[in-house]
Amino acid sequence: MMPDDNDIFESETNEEENFADLFESYMTEQVDIQVGDKIRGEIIAVGDKNIFINTGTKTDGVVEKSELLNDDNELECKTGDILDLYVVAIADGEIRLSKSISGAGGDQLLYDAYQNRIPVEGKVTEKCKGGFRVSIMKKSAFCPISQMDTRYVENEDEYVGESFDFLISKFEQRGKNIVVSRRELLKQEQEAAKKEFFKSAASGDLIAGKVTAMKPYGVFVEIVPGVEGMVHISEMAWSRVGHPSEMYAIGDPVTAKIIDINPETSKIALSVRQASADPWETIHQQFKVGDKLNGKVTRCADFGAFVEIAPGIEGLVHVSEMSYLKRIMRAEDVVSPGETVAVTIKDIDAEKKRVSLSMKDAQGDPWLNIGQKYTVGKVYSGRIEKKESFGYFVHLEPGIVGLLPKSKLNNAPNISEIEKLKIDDPISVKVEEVHPESRKITLGIEGDGSDWKKFAPQKESPSSSGSLGDLGEKLQSALKSKNKK
Repeated sequence: MMPDDNDIFESETNEEENFADLFESYMTEQVDIQVGDKIRGEIIAVGDKNIFINTGTKTDGVVEKSELLNDDNELECKTGDILDLYVVAIADGEIRLSKSISGAGGDQLLYDAYQNRIPVEGKVTEKCKGGFRVSIMKKSAFCPISQMDTRYVENEDEYVGESFDFLISKFEQRGKNIVVSRRELLKQEQEAAKKEFFKSAASGDLIAGKVTAMKPYGVFVEIVPGVEGMVHISEMAWSRVGHPSEMYAIGDPVTAKIIDINPETSKIALSVRQASADPWETIHQQFKVGDKLNGKVTRCADFGAFVEIAPGIEGLVHVSEMSYLKRIMRAEDVVSPGETVAVTIKDIDAEKKRVSLSMKDAQGDPWLNIGQKYTVGKVYSGRIEKKESFGYFVHLEPGIVGLLPKSKLNNAPNISEIEKLKIDDPISVKVEEVHPESRKITLGIEGDGSDWKKFAPQKESPSSSGSLGDLGEKLQSALKSKNKK
């Protein structure tokens, strides 16, 4: 069956429409790209010398592989990665791309970079009045100090000898007067990075950054160029921080959690401590009652001292737990903040986040096995620590003090000599009673009157001058005279 005229006409019409659609589609794909444009494209192939980029047009872009090598001469990007590049030339059906214009070139190339706002690579050669001298394609340019960075330049020397990308802001006298700006280029990059960051960033995200500024109340952390967040001092660590400088220095890396973000005001609150687990959640895995360890005194109060035994975990040493050797009235009399002390864990309450510590238990109780060290009936050396109306306190060893009652003193044959002793003078005492449970030792004087004769004064001999002798001889003589009568 032969097609009629209507079928032939309809077929021709459809072909014309299809051709028109294809032509329109082709023309739509032709994006107007000019020298100086900044494009974002995907790497579609990596060759030996060149890398090919999808420019969004029928013509792929080409960038030299050497431009994208890192300091170790390694290529960090790969097929599928997205790059931001500049169009530096369009000729012979090829789009040449570059991170920036560099190398040798004529005035025309620099002028094209100035006209089309294409970055050029330059090396800072020296400082000069008001800024820096920059070598660009074998020509000398000037960069005002205010245009070297987006932040205040404190140390000019750190820029000398370094290579950066610049925008040419002034090109006069055929290249004899060139002024460049790095700040403007950085601001462009930062605005792009900032916009991209706020598209996806949200509370709860973990970020990596570096400390850029420090204040008494916290530190500022650069997350991406142009985007900073603040870590308040209370969010720096689970442990107490007195000043941010105790934790960080400018340039230190930081891993933190975003706890609040406001894209409209660009304010970001960060927390370093919330980026890690709460140490109190695993305290029973780290410590147990009876553990002896070293800790750092963080602060003192009238009732005791707080000691950090692990990052974020502080315990209290009450004044009553500070020493077996003496009575402590104030913690500052024994320890000071920053000092390292030995402690023993007495109790752990993870729910209330409390740990009770003891310094005296860590030092050891001198009253342990006291009965074995001091035997009843034996004589020991000590020193007089204190005199009271009811007796003398005698220091036997650190933490061990016994009482020499007044009644024991009164029975001593050499009481007059003992009464002459002063505080800290040595004395020999006999242990009479030991009571470990009440921490008491009762003492006596060696001899205690039972062998008093050896303390009695020696009988004086009559003098050769015919003295009447002692009282005993006089009494005997009187008795004899009476009997004779």
